[in-house]
Amino acid sequence: MTVLAEKAQTETSVLSNAAPVDIPLAERLFDELRRRTGTNRGITRTSYGLGEQIAHDMVRREARKLGLEVTTDPGCNLYMTMKGREEGPGIFIGSHLDSVPMGGNFDGAAGVLLGLSVISGYVRAGIRPPRDITVMAIRAEESTWFGASYIGSRAALGRLTGSELDKVKRSSDQISLGAAIDAAGGDTEFLRSGRSYLDPKNIAMFIEPHIEQGPVLIEKKLPIGVVTGIRGSFRYREAKCIGTYAHSGATPREYRSDAVRAASALVVELDKAWDRLQAEGADLVVTFGQFSTDASEAAFSKIAGKLSFALDVRSQEPETLARMQAIITDAVARIEADHRVKFELGRLTDSKAAKMDDAIVASLAGLAKEHGIEAEIMACGAGHDAAVFADAGVPTGMVFIRNANGSHNPDEQMEIADFTEAARLISALCLDPPLKA
Repeated sequence: MTVLAEKAQTETSVLSNAAPVDIPLAERLFDELRRRTGTNRGITRTSYGLGEQIAHDMVRREARKLGLEVTTDPGCNLYMTMKGREEGPGIFIGSHLDSVPMGGNFDGAAGVLLGLSVISGYVRAGIRPPRDITVMAIRAEESTWFGASYIGSRAALGRLTGSELDKVKRSSDQISLGAAIDAAGGDTEFLRSGRSYLDPKNIAMFIEPHIEQGPVLIEKKLPIGVVTGIRGSFRYREAKCIGTYAHSGATPREYRSDAVRAASALVVELDKAWDRLQAEGADLVVTFGQFSTDASEAAFSKIAGKLSFALDVRSQEPETLARMQAIITDAVARIEADHRVKFELGRLTDSKAAKMDDAIVASLAGLAKEHGIEAEIMACGAGHDAAVFADAGVPTGMVFIRNANGSHNPDEQMEIADFTEAARLISALCLDPPLKA
């Protein structure tokens, strides 16, 4: 263990004797989350389910101990507020507390616990920040459960639809989103009205601390990243290529309708398009995250008549996403004709790209340099609730924390020393925020 990590375990860290952070509080809660929501393999905190509720109950308990004002909204998001010295829009620090099935302990939770460590540090040091600071524990960020992105943050801002509440169902038990929200104590009648619980004008800034879910900070040996923007996406989650099952030895090439060959041709076409657009300077990632034949019907000696796949395309640039959609449409039509198959891409889901606020990015970068915290200025490839706040017109920023072994798996490995650096930086930002007139 590093000297910095040992110090963080035993005492409150202070930035220039002005921005204290309570790291032992965060460590204790990380340990409790692991014990209470962990399994033999990884962490499972189901959206609007037991594990997520345990996490919300834990942070609510700690907020009350700190004397914070605690409220919830119709989407069951949790708000824990320390009053500031001045009137005016407040500062939000937030992230989510759900996880993917058999995920890691830090994805989402690190942001909420970092916010609590900042406020607890102020309470312990007798510091009252200039503006209200609210730690927001957001519901249902992980789309793996309901097949919809940013459910909690969109609920807070009046952006859930009645159709989603009725038709979107949880993958684990097929309970509708609306029923799950009501069972957790929410108010779907309010959500159906389209009203916003939060007024963006009353939020001076939204800051989301989060572990990095890729390898950039690990490879560059840097503890934190300051995010410039979040990639938007479009996804075909349940796509199929339909051909004809036939005998593998008796069917010549020219008579085949081979779903595997056709789907593979699509993979090659889109990979070439990715390479071409990237060479032009476009920001783009393309992923076939699922790719499988039907185990009950496919066989060693059969030409595959069906293949299922999932396609995920992401970019910071709306024009690049539009170009890729056109490329996919063209490629599908050509491959269908060449291979005698039919593609059924299914339901399209998407999310908007989001640019982080220039003043917040500059302030975070400047504070990091001023206080000797090494930071990478970088784009974000994964989706986050911060994108919803940015799209609503709220000045938004993100801070990444170095994390080994990727994310959405049990092996996430965030070091407490890196978490401490991020907490120190955000604590300093909250004491001297770049507020717009």
